[in-house]
Amino acid sequence: MLLFLGTLLVLFAVTVIVVRFMGKSALSQFTPHDLIAIFFIIGLAMSVLEVEGIFQSSIGIVVVIVVHILLSKLSLYNKLNKLVIGEPTIFIKHGKLIRANLKKSRFSLSELLASIRSKGYADISNIQYAILEPSGDISVLPNENAMPVTPNMLGYQLEYQGTPIAVIVEGEIQHRNLELIHKDRDWLMEKVQAAGFTKVNDIFYASVRDSDHSFLVDDGEGKHGSS
Repeated sequence: MLLFLGTLLVLFAVTVIVVRFMGKSALSQFTPHDLIAIFFIIGLAMSVLEVEGIFQSSIGIVVVIVVHILLSKLSLYNKLNKLVIGEPTIFIKHGKLIRANLKKSRFSLSELLASIRSKGYADISNIQYAILEPSGDISVLPNENAMPVTPNMLGYQLEYQGTPIAVIVEGEIQHRNLELIHKDRDWLMEKVQAAGFTKVNDIFYASVRDSDHSFLVDDGEGKHGSS
């Protein structure tokens, strides 16, 4: 039994690592070779296991479920979340493609264009941000004038209001997002104190608009602040 459980845990870990290595593009939409690769991985993993009877099979199912729940719990911690799930990747910023991120994520331009077309956007210049989420989905944040029933359609022209950039998530400073708006930790702490908070750990969520750097903070328990 111990040998069976040990083999099961090792194969589970190896399979998770392999699928993680395949990248978020494999999760976003299965191409024929993605599907074949996953079937082969599952088949090879299962061929090693020798299940003797329904009792051993039931124990194996329970162990897999427990490990899955444990990984889900660990992903709630920000530092482990990046390791277990991964981080969002920006493909389009202010209407400009980021080729290096596409290459790093092994995501083809054709796949990206197909994804944003499926969301109703044919022109990338109308997209403020296109982001590959850890789940493999593509999130598209359009320009104000490209949104459905836009002010532009009604004959109004609005100035760009800015996109909220998360700078604190569950008490953790998002340093990469601070770099996107060309700010540092000292600047953020000044904003936190001006909003009526003293510790970053007390903040559940905080964002900064990339246009005017206005700051919004929420502790998740009903207390809000801005600066």
